[in-house]
Amino acid sequence: MTHPSIHAQTTPEKPAYIMARTGETVTYGELEARSNQAAQLFRSLGLKPGDHIAVLLENNARFYEVLWGAQRSGLYYTAISSHLKPEEVGYIVGDCGAKVFITSGKFADRAGELKSLLKPGTVCYMMAGEAEGFQAWEPAVGAQPTTPIADQVLGYDMLYSSGTTGKPKGVKKAFLNEPFTKINPFLDLLCGKMCGMNSESIYLSPAPLYHAAPLRFNMMVMSYGGTSVIMDKFDAEDYLRLVEQYKATHSQLVPTMFIRMLKLPEDVRTRYDISSLKGAVHAAAPCPVEVKQQMIAWWGPILVEYYAGSEGNGSTVISSKEALERPGSVGRSLVGEVKIVGEDGEVVPTGEIGQIYFAGAPEFSYHNDPEKTKSAYNDKGWSSLGDVGYLDQEGYLFLTDRKAYMIISGGVNIYPQETEDALIGHPKVTDAAVFGVPNDEFGEEVKAVVQLAPGIAPSPALAAELMDYCRGRLSPIKCPKSIDFEAELPRSPTGKLYKRLLRDRYWPSDRGPAQMAAAPAT
Repeated sequence: MTHPSIHAQTTPEKPAYIMARTGETVTYGELEARSNQAAQLFRSLGLKPGDHIAVLLENNARFYEVLWGAQRSGLYYTAISSHLKPEEVGYIVGDCGAKVFITSGKFADRAGELKSLLKPGTVCYMMAGEAEGFQAWEPAVGAQPTTPIADQVLGYDMLYSSGTTGKPKGVKKAFLNEPFTKINPFLDLLCGKMCGMNSESIYLSPAPLYHAAPLRFNMMVMSYGGTSVIMDKFDAEDYLRLVEQYKATHSQLVPTMFIRMLKLPEDVRTRYDISSLKGAVHAAAPCPVEVKQQMIAWWGPILVEYYAGSEGNGSTVISSKEALERPGSVGRSLVGEVKIVGEDGEVVPTGEIGQIYFAGAPEFSYHNDPEKTKSAYNDKGWSSLGDVGYLDQEGYLFLTDRKAYMIISGGVNIYPQETEDALIGHPKVTDAAVFGVPNDEFGEEVKAVVQLAPGIAPSPALAAELMDYCRGRLSPIKCPKSIDFEAELPRSPTGKLYKRLLRDRYWPSDRGPAQMAAAPAT
């Protein structure tokens, strides 16, 4: 077992993480003291093991001080996307039952609206800024002791994915009263065994920390006693520069980042020394086979891909050597045994397509949604993310579809129901279908097909009006990039929308979803 607190005792001056843009460094000694202060503050507010906090923060140096404070206090912690609108943030804070909500001055312009959407009694803090109804974080936490609380116990992240109604749902792990020094066994296998991360690792983190993989991978690096270098946001050339500057050994990326780096001019791509890289983990989005092959040719056989979900109910993993031998595969089981199940509920023969289940894997539940939790399990107790695929003779998994038409754009999950509901709310719209269509850089982009109300004529101006209407109600990433019109959408007599009949028109046969190896975002 290991934990940042242990490294604070042995290497207190070693950087736990460095903010790439500013160079601000937080050592293990500082992380220990400040996470203890956060834990002391949470206890002083009456928070007990099993309670909840939520954070809305940009990538900043205080992010992990808060999360490690929650982790050692036995709290559930929810990191919220900075792209969400106030009503979306308010829903998540309320749904998870957060007793404390922490944000920063970056979001001060929407603080008043956020505050009005939160349940009475929610304690609100703001870092590096001021807003009515928010207490200043710095003096509140700075007044606390730097010593550990007396009842340290393991807390867990609770991150949000889609619900059956289009509202996001938290993926919740059961509270088990585990030692606060315990580390995630799956991440230990992936990071330690597959990628070789250890106390000497220098991990370059290019993604928003509210995403599951960056949040968890950075915490694993700190558990090992390595050093994270955290970018504010991804920039292709800056990423390569930072690899050279810090001699980064490991990183976690999404295919969009690969594509942007591959599109750099040759003289820029070859300008930086990236020979220090020993492992690059990727998942979360469709990665065209040719892109992966180009990256392996450039970086060497250091890419490791995994297939998993935020649910943590199982995983497969594949090395670069295996990926070159079996293009399109997402690997063999690492956690849980992969079962391919047919429509009759029975395991299908090798090579046949069916729904992917994991047997003997960790259990999970969707917070406040018992029906969705139940639907994720079959009568044998195996769990599924809803994806479809097949196994080859050696047990390598190939995906042939993704769950429930979820759109994955640049590594971000987008759930069409919310966008469809927004469009249908427009007075000129009778029906709407939203799905992903090909995008060379992001993998997919949001497309809408709309059935207009009687007497309304389609036009480019109306398409623009509907896109603006969506942007006024949803975060931009959920809004259509283009809209087409149909006289009538294909629905069954019972009202079921045959969305595939629409979506397949936009996917070339040689680049359709069935040909794209994809992993659900984490």
